[in-house]
Amino acid sequence: MRMYFDTAYLAKCYFNEPEGREVRKLARGASGLYSSSLCIAEMACVFQRQIREGKIGVHEAAKWRALFLDDIRDGIWTLLPLSERLLHAVEAVAKSLPPSTHVRAGDAVHLVTAREAGFTEIWSNDRHLLAAAVYFGLGGKSV
Repeated sequence: MRMYFDTAYLAKCYFNEPEGREVRKLARGASGLYSSSLCIAEMACVFQRQIREGKIGVHEAAKWRALFLDDIRDGIWTLLPLSERLLHAVEAVAKSLPPSTHVRAGDAVHLVTAREAGFTEIWSNDRHLLAAAVYFGLGGKSV
């Protein structure tokens, strides 16, 4: 089964975070792993956060960054392009959301990217993304 991971879930494949073991097991069982190309920028910030919080050093972060980029190059991750058309689709959905819906721009990009690529589910542990998924025509899934 093809699976779409937001960056929070993608990061759990590289770091021993809560639920990381379960997410890695889920990823190993997938027939294909997908995310938005936005994850390249988001993962760069994840690596920086790991350094800032003292969880890893600069040299270890460089190794993890290289592994992540190698995994993209080697086809472990299929990254879907971020286009102006996709951003307009985000805008169209965002303006129609109920006022009580909390959704961040990056989450909306992942939700629209997954929908536009034909996915019916998105995997994440982000409670706001999971709650908003229904407004994007997706089921939100978590381990």
